[in-house]
Amino acid sequence: MSKQSKKNKATPKRIDPWVLGAIIVCAVAVFAMVVVIGIKFTPKKGEFVPPPFDSNAVVGTPEVPDGLGWSELDAKGFYYVSVCGEVKLNEDKADVWFTNPEKNNVWMKLRVFDKDGKVLAETGLIRPGEYLQTIHFDELPDIGDEITLKVMAYEPDTYVSAGAVSLETVIS
Repeated sequence: MSKQSKKNKATPKRIDPWVLGAIIVCAVAVFAMVVVIGIKFTPKKGEFVPPPFDSNAVVGTPEVPDGLGWSELDAKGFYYVSVCGEVKLNEDKADVWFTNPEKNNVWMKLRVFDKDGKVLAETGLIRPGEYLQTIHFDELPDIGDEITLKVMAYEPDTYVSAGAVSLETVIS
């Protein structure tokens, strides 16, 4: 063989190990980005558990004593609700006369929150034409504490929200 043919034969050049390592790291990083971007993140939602109907519900319209601030509230024409604005705590309960008027087409429930948003008391559902005289407190507020009465309404049978209204008051 001639000297010229030996010179034409190319000898493979070696890649520096640092460069090869950098290429591998970049390829793995690009692959990881593609995988992460391709995954759709769906937040886990708690499964809805329909609230039970309140076993203490009474059919009819209550005869509410004077001085409790009981009045009908209009939820922007979607539904009406009556509840006492004066919440007088008696041991672990208070008479609120929570009423779902017969003219409504929604089921509703009442929650009582403290000023920090913690649930203090809650009713079960009541149907149109029913009321609950008393609500029982799981957590006892003090006299003078600010509370929020939140009425939540649901479409019958589907439990789709029909909206909510809130009334701020104090424990007396």
